[in-house]
Amino acid sequence: MGLIILRVIFVLVTAGVGVQLIRSGELYSENPYTPAAALAGVLLLAAGVIAVDALVRRKQIDTISAVYLGLIVGLFLTYVLRLALTPMLPIKSPLVPYIELLLGTVLCYSCISLLLQTKDDFRFIIPYVEFVKEVKGLKPYVLDTSVVIDGRIADVIETQVLDNQLIMPRFVIAELQGIADSSDKLRRSRGRRGLDILNRLSNNHDVDFKIYDRELPEFAGQPVDIKLVLLAKYLQGKVVTNDYNLNKVARLHGVGVINLNDIANALKPVVLPGEGLEVRIVKAGEEPGQGVGYLDDGTMVVIEQGRDHVNQTVKIAVTSVLQTSAGRMIFGRYEQGGKPLPAGQRTH
Repeated sequence: MGLIILRVIFVLVTAGVGVQLIRSGELYSENPYTPAAALAGVLLLAAGVIAVDALVRRKQIDTISAVYLGLIVGLFLTYVLRLALTPMLPIKSPLVPYIELLLGTVLCYSCISLLLQTKDDFRFIIPYVEFVKEVKGLKPYVLDTSVVIDGRIADVIETQVLDNQLIMPRFVIAELQGIADSSDKLRRSRGRRGLDILNRLSNNHDVDFKIYDRELPEFAGQPVDIKLVLLAKYLQGKVVTNDYNLNKVARLHGVGVINLNDIANALKPVVLPGEGLEVRIVKAGEEPGQGVGYLDDGTMVVIEQGRDHVNQTVKIAVTSVLQTSAGRMIFGRYEQGGKPLPAGQRTH
């Protein structure tokens, strides 16, 4: 409603300016339609400004602030240089206005270009910008290639559990494009899946998703994993990954890590030693007498004395649980008194 009122007032004020221009007599002409044409032209200009404003829905406050500040600094420098160069130029030379105009254009362009390229380093002191950053979270999350290809990050974000800004580095996108163009069919499908996940995140208007284009000097000659860690450290954020090795490297550099495997493991049902489970043994284990099965969530179950019951659903007693960032493993023992269940019966 406030925006509609602002636009109505803008049209009325613009119409008032047109009326004052007509009354001033500056548009005197023998053609009786000239005043009406001038008023219509002013109103069309106002309508065009409102139309452009309505079409550009997603406005970037940092970009707009960079343009405004660049213009102010450029005009100020133009004024200072004009004062400095006035004694050196002929006062009555017809070239002076054109030199000033050219100088102002160059300085304004240079200032705006500099601020647009460094807007991630320069924080404008605007309460609105700071308020948005506080709502979206203090630490941005830098996405790794593995977590994008995995795809679960989009589902997690859509649950609104994580509300921080998501940073997608340009070099990670380049790596995904390289994987998507691979001659290997499996790698190609994984890369395309990663690009689809990025499109899904960028098209979600509830997600603060940003592509980071800058190349820091520290990136020179570094592999992608180190670049990710350095970027997260530079932005004072965290790395979101499924890569166990990247997890360790990031922690060595003092950078926080969010591992989706850890989140998934934390949400799995807790199994305590001594509890009973019904598991279908699908193959023999590495050790003599062992059998291996899987729960519905993919957790591996290693069963002692289970080798003789492959392709059968048996009852076991849990002996221990091993939890790591790579996943969870359950160790159990086949209960001699428990009879094998029918092969088609549902397991845990």
